[in-house]
Amino acid sequence: MKTRWAGLMTAATLILANPVMAENKTFGISAFGELKYRQDFKHFDYVNPNAPKGGVIKLSGIDSFNSLNPFIIRGVAAAGTELLHGTLMERAMDEPDALYSYIASSLEIGEKRRKITFNINPKATFNDGSVITANDICYSFKTLIHDGHPRFRVIFKEVEKTEAKSRHSVIFHFKKDASRNLLLRLAELPVFSKDYYSKIPFKKASLTPPVSSGPYRVEKIIPGRHITYSRIQNYWASNIATMKGRHNFNKISFEYFRDRGVALEAFFAGIYDFREEYTSRAWATQYNKRPVRGGQIKRQSLKDNTPSGFQAFFFNLRKPKFRDRKVRAALDLAFDFEWTNKTLFYNLYKRTNSIFANSDLAATEKPNEHELNLLKSLSDQIPPEVFNSPYKSPKSKGTGRNRTNLRKAAALLNSAGWSIKNNLKLINKNGEHFTIEFLLYEASFSRVINPYIRNLKRLGIGATVRIIDVANFQNRLNVYDYDVIIQRYVQPNTPGIEQKTYFASETANIPGSRNLAGIKNPAVDSLLEKVITARNRRDLKIATRALDRVIMWNKFFIPQWYKGVHNIAYWDKFGKPKIKPKFDTGVLDTWWYESKKAKLLTRSKNKK
Repeated sequence: MKTRWAGLMTAATLILANPVMAENKTFGISAFGELKYRQDFKHFDYVNPNAPKGGVIKLSGIDSFNSLNPFIIRGVAAAGTELLHGTLMERAMDEPDALYSYIASSLEIGEKRRKITFNINPKATFNDGSVITANDICYSFKTLIHDGHPRFRVIFKEVEKTEAKSRHSVIFHFKKDASRNLLLRLAELPVFSKDYYSKIPFKKASLTPPVSSGPYRVEKIIPGRHITYSRIQNYWASNIATMKGRHNFNKISFEYFRDRGVALEAFFAGIYDFREEYTSRAWATQYNKRPVRGGQIKRQSLKDNTPSGFQAFFFNLRKPKFRDRKVRAALDLAFDFEWTNKTLFYNLYKRTNSIFANSDLAATEKPNEHELNLLKSLSDQIPPEVFNSPYKSPKSKGTGRNRTNLRKAAALLNSAGWSIKNNLKLINKNGEHFTIEFLLYEASFSRVINPYIRNLKRLGIGATVRIIDVANFQNRLNVYDYDVIIQRYVQPNTPGIEQKTYFASETANIPGSRNLAGIKNPAVDSLLEKVITARNRRDLKIATRALDRVIMWNKFFIPQWYKGVHNIAYWDKFGKPKIKPKFDTGVLDTWWYESKKAKLLTRSKNKK
């Protein structure tokens, strides 16, 4: 399930619904190619426009939460907060990067793309009934820049100023030579109430339900343990084309559990209704339960049509011990994916060899002439392997011994100035022992890390695991207080400015940045600009593949694995459209509660 504002991280070259002349009014925009939907469309193809409204769906969260604001650096936001916030335009989940009218009923692109005007639907209101105006839009933008997460300053830095043209019209003026993708990012701007936040500090983590612009409001909170959202009756946008057939549950709740194992048992006990299973062992071995065998719980594997993104062991390159590529390559060799996949994951995963895995944006062959044209000018700044072959992670025989790779790793460490002393510790010339602490916020990953630690100890490296609560984990991430962490980032269908938040030198030392590795590399910076300024899909692929090669061969992190499917399970009391949105599961967005199924389910439970 994707957040409503995920597209804030998407950059692209804009194609308008009616690209005729300056100041042309349009109802939709797309990155590359024509829009699927015409101006008179009634609803998205992947919804049931006649879906009944009502009922409850219950989901789970892990650990805890202490905030309702996902846009700030402080606190841990509750699951589902995307339900509270409307955006200027709405993303279509069956197109790679198209957006259509929502709070803004139309937009106008200025001459030479130096400005964009959003025309606010005069019917648009916040959940307290107050009208959404241009002043609220201006406030939302400025607040994200000044008080929001630091990444928003990177995303929106090309905006020169905003102005309220009228009560329901707002203009964003761009700096000279601003990237053409800025329009898409602004189109997914979340809308906040200026009046409400003039009384309540935006940047403070709080559990006070806000005045907000989305289709749901907060109904109930048990701090850190439970949250329920209720659908706003007679929501002003319920019948506009982009909202028709969506947001069908009267209530959506999240129950929090201390770890995934406890959450799974609670699911089988009927405490909540739907889960996406992220643990391969659980999916392979722990669903042979009576409600599954009896058909009360349905299991499905849904194809994931989006780039899988990248999950990795991220080295903190701000620490000197990780700055040598030879050292990072040695640590990569010590991780035995083949044994891990066979023994722990039941061979359900594929190894990640790209930051754009599961997509045509990944570099999977030798660089072509167009990629080489980008790479040759950077030849003195990038690893020589970039020019010869696509990146492939080290392979083992899967026996668990991994002797060949460990011998290679030891040689690399020795050539980087590290050697084994008589106490079997890996020491540098200053007498410092090489140690690594893996920082986690849940214990389930220990079973993956512990075999890796055994291999590291064979190299003389002192490796340990530290497990802390999610709030402290987030605090340490924000100030880069770690050796190695595990994170997963979802990549958009059309990469753009969000890549800077992951990889650019300018974001390496911004508190709370997503540049977890602390990458500061001029070749990467140069290729990021090529990605951001790509004018068509062909140029984008050339740029992403070149960037992919340089990042992967630099070994800034150890790539882990991906599935290419969503493994889901749910109690059989829901209806869903015949067509699934191509780029999402559509659960909270398009499913609905079926009272007849729910009654049958209750009867069958009572018979047990």
